[in-house]
Amino acid sequence: MKNADELKKIVKDKYSEIALQSKEANETSCCGVGGCSTVDYTIFSENYDKLKGYNPDADLGLGCGLPTEFAKMKEGDFVVDLGSGAGNDCFVSRAIVGASGHVIGIDMTEAMIEKARANADKLGFNNVEFRFGEIEKMPITANRADVVVSNCVLNLVPDKRKAFSEIFRILKKGGHFSISDVVLVGELPEGLQQDAEMYAGCVSGAIQKEEYLSIISENGFVNVLVQKEKAISIPDEILGNYMSADEISEYKKGSFGIFSITVYGEKPAECSGPNCCN
Repeated sequence: MKNADELKKIVKDKYSEIALQSKEANETSCCGVGGCSTVDYTIFSENYDKLKGYNPDADLGLGCGLPTEFAKMKEGDFVVDLGSGAGNDCFVSRAIVGASGHVIGIDMTEAMIEKARANADKLGFNNVEFRFGEIEKMPITANRADVVVSNCVLNLVPDKRKAFSEIFRILKKGGHFSISDVVLVGELPEGLQQDAEMYAGCVSGAIQKEEYLSIISENGFVNVLVQKEKAISIPDEILGNYMSADEISEYKKGSFGIFSITVYGEKPAECSGPNCCN
């Protein structure tokens, strides 16, 4: 079992390679890093083409949802994107909040920060910035953000409780988040989960949906709801190695399996819990 620092290094090294590849290369390789023909990364990614502010240079095909579509942003909002990559969700957010708003992307991979800053420079934005840092210890002061978004990143964070505690800290009272992520429902055979990680690498680090939602509530968020849920398709040839025909049928009904979800939650406008002094 790898410790948190080892896991972070693996993720950082992998996404440093991704930053140097094209979207096309990322979508046909193991989590964006070449050499694994079994991976189909496009089973996660959503189509951004029709969203205002979409910039193809910033889209590496690494998301598993469209959190910006559900994030209830408005003009002038201060938005923070966690695991901002090349800046895709930041630029879509900027199109919503306008010149009077402000968008900060946080990423722990230097190569991604450099790529995102280059994209922002090309677009001429002076209210979109990218900061190097970890989600479990964000380089942002408390009570700063109106909205937090993130796209298929928190499942890769070792300490999810600390991550959501940090989200609570940086949000203003009454602020909210919309986060797309990968979760599990029901117990998958261990071998299937390992194969699924090879087929779609972002399954790695995913936890049970019930536990995921519980962590959010435990950190003081209210009005938590799943805005969108999509089952992740795994090929029959992989499922057949671990399940009977009847079990495969139940899996395809969505009784259990791997899901992409987009979750919403609010920091109370007035609260008295342990995190509310943040």
